[in-house]
Amino acid sequence: MDITTVIGTILGFGLVGFAMATGEGGLPIFIHVPSMLIVCGGTIAVVMMNFPLDTMKVLIKVTLTTYLYKSPSPTEEIDRIITYSNLARKEGLLALESKLQEVDDAFFAKGVQLVIDGFPADTVRDIMELEAEWQHQRHLTGKKMLDAIGSFAPAFGMIGTLVGLVQMLQNLSDPSKIGGGMATALLTTMYGAMIANMVAIPLAGKLEVRDDEETLLRQLMVEGIVAIQSGEGPQLIKEKLKSFLAPSVREAVA
Repeated sequence: MDITTVIGTILGFGLVGFAMATGEGGLPIFIHVPSMLIVCGGTIAVVMMNFPLDTMKVLIKVTLTTYLYKSPSPTEEIDRIITYSNLARKEGLLALESKLQEVDDAFFAKGVQLVIDGFPADTVRDIMELEAEWQHQRHLTGKKMLDAIGSFAPAFGMIGTLVGLVQMLQNLSDPSKIGGGMATALLTTMYGAMIANMVAIPLAGKLEVRDDEETLLRQLMVEGIVAIQSGEGPQLIKEKLKSFLAPSVREAVA
């Protein structure tokens, strides 16, 4: 689980909710169903218009990634690759098959299986790079959808504001009906701003960070597995893979 995303979400909504609850009128005055329908319903509708249905499933999955997925440590991956390299050097590539059950990462497991199956190094690289590119495109699609939600939600907030102002101006002769129009006008803007700035835009940013981390890790795995297939020595592989690390953490690799 990504603790920073969870803490950020709880802290953001908690502070805003606390400010609403402790103000005059409390939380109930901020709950307005017509405003929610305009902003939430309108945003969902235009996102569905903008993206295919299958892509909507990707949005749910990649959004959960920002909360539930924790990137493996590059140093741990390097240590694992060196261990596999030593095993392959001593007992042959087929000995790696005994390690497959220990691998949780499907991408890494696929690369090791390609090596065991005897594919040439160039073929292993091509297949793994294609797989990595597909995963990158999936994250990119999720980010595009979150960015779209971040744009559409405030826009529907403004639409709701206009609707509320029209309702208010139509009832200037009846003061008892002005409040409803004003509530729609103001609360839709607030809902749109909250969805964009407290959910969609931050999650899109975190997804981009996660994608960058995963892309770098995938490149490290590809280089390591191809090096094993090519028969390079463990020490050479270690030095090569250290180039993926920041200078401050390279010493952590045994």
